[in-house]
Amino acid sequence: MSTAPIDYDGLMQANLAHVFGERDASRRMKAISELYAGDATLFEPPDASATGHAAINKAVDGLLANLPADFVFTAIGPAVGHHGMGRLRWKSGPPNGPAAVTGTDVAQIERGQIKTLHVFLDPPSP
Repeated sequence: MSTAPIDYDGLMQANLAHVFGERDASRRMKAISELYAGDATLFEPPDASATGHAAINKAVDGLLANLPADFVFTAIGPAVGHHGMGRLRWKSGPPNGPAAVTGTDVAQIERGQIKTLHVFLDPPSP
């Protein structure tokens, strides 16, 4: 029995653009319902988590509310993955400006949807 190959880059790039890059909560919720399993969990540092579409939407809304309105999320290269685990490096800051923060998303993917997403923030540069 074979399973369809996972499009790690497509799924994780869509998550970065349409979930974390979407400031309109209703459009973001539509993307979450397409990209995430119904019982998915988002894990954010240092110890926050949100389970389910509505809770994930609320968590991302809170994150975006604390960022300047002009900040965008941009992938640093393509996502890579194997055995149902994917990784995407990203940066956030003003468009075409220096990155204010960088990090990595690590996702467990089941049946073509994100089951868990762990967000890792890089330490600030000295």
